[in-house]
Amino acid sequence: MDVNIFNTKGVHVAVVSGLEIFNLTGRKLYNLRGVNIYRLNGDLVGHLSDAKGAEKHLDKATDRLFPAS
Repeated sequence: MDVNIFNTKGVHVAVVSGLEIFNLTGRKLYNLRGVNIYRLNGDLVGHLSDAKGAEKHLDKATDRLFPAS
């Protein structure tokens, strides 16, 4: 199941598919382990909300990982 990621302003910025996070054009940005977001090189960079459902909303600290175009 794909999960949409929205920033704090409500803008759709990414999609989680399986254990990977993609931008809206389909480019892989990050890996996901639990609620932890990791760069492709393995560095921990942030967290997603633990809320269940088809939408995740970022907090201000994690907004910077997904610039809205």
